[in-house]
Amino acid sequence: MHVGDDPQGPEELLGTPHLSDALESNRFKRFLDHLPFAVVVSDLHPEESISYANAEFERLTGKPAAEVKGQGWGVLPHAPSVSNDDLTLSDAIIGRSDYIGTFLISRDDTEITVDAWSNIIESDSGWPLFRLVALAEIGVARTDEAEDVEARIRDKDTLLREIQHRVKNNLQMITALIRLEARNVADDAAGDRFDRLAGRVGSLALLYDTLSADACADSVDLGVYLSRIASAVMQAHAQEGIRLDLSVDTWPVSINVAMPTGLVVNELLTNSLKHAFGGREGGTITLHSLVDDQGCRVIIADDGMGLEDGVQWPKPGKLSALIVESLRTNAQARVDVESARGHGMRVTIFFARDNAAPESN
Repeated sequence: MHVGDDPQGPEELLGTPHLSDALESNRFKRFLDHLPFAVVVSDLHPEESISYANAEFERLTGKPAAEVKGQGWGVLPHAPSVSNDDLTLSDAIIGRSDYIGTFLISRDDTEITVDAWSNIIESDSGWPLFRLVALAEIGVARTDEAEDVEARIRDKDTLLREIQHRVKNNLQMITALIRLEARNVADDAAGDRFDRLAGRVGSLALLYDTLSADACADSVDLGVYLSRIASAVMQAHAQEGIRLDLSVDTWPVSINVAMPTGLVVNELLTNSLKHAFGGREGGTITLHSLVDDQGCRVIIADDGMGLEDGVQWPKPGKLSALIVESLRTNAQARVDVESARGHGMRVTIFFARDNAAPESN
């Protein structure tokens, strides 16, 4: 694919830091290499060519990243569409967007079924800069084993397909994160930005792991999931004298509720550990997820400094604001924020029982 001249002129494009530059960061590569699905990135200028492929891509396709770097999408393994419409993966990547279909990849005499997505990453003015492709395995290669193995595979397919729907939503968030964070990879604050990025992706990985561990699951225990996030955040940003007050009830929720709730909790716990207790020897962070006959209240609070005058959370236009809005939209959640300078901050998320329940099969 050849991309024509920028209607805004070359200055804008040349002034936009390359995502490929960000991919030279070892921290950035580590976060991409730990994603539970394959990620491939191409530069669109001057001609489209692959600039990065993560470790899961190498495992899934059997092709080393070095072998595909600098090549067009035709270098990918021949992967026909399962819908038998003569469409191949490489053609679909360029010709379609968002969810682009299900394909069969042949590797080591086995067939692997993958769902695929293709998203264009644009500049702030809407000019296309990069293409980000995700491939997620949705089935196990067919073998000559007994029928009971085939039955177990079919049982898992429902769960795996639900995971792919989540991957689609996560990919949109990850795409936005890459675009926001990669601009400043050379700044002094880049380490903090990528730490936050890793925390967000880590919370998604915990959700993926929670579902994958139970082949029969069609929901997530919100209490268990938030406890795991709290443990990961406290371990990553441990500070002397900071205590976690953790209290959770068992409560099954849908994937669309668990994911944004986990991201909000990760964000707020990280903010508290990094900013709430400056100049103090200690403090308490609270995470409660408590259930009654009306629903569930998730409370994230600290007894630190509180927000500065004129500062609000979530800040409009930031990712946290989009995540909070998804909670309100997907689960009709009520989100209340309280803060007083010198007296800490408290965020309460309330879910009515019906609105957050898992979807019926």
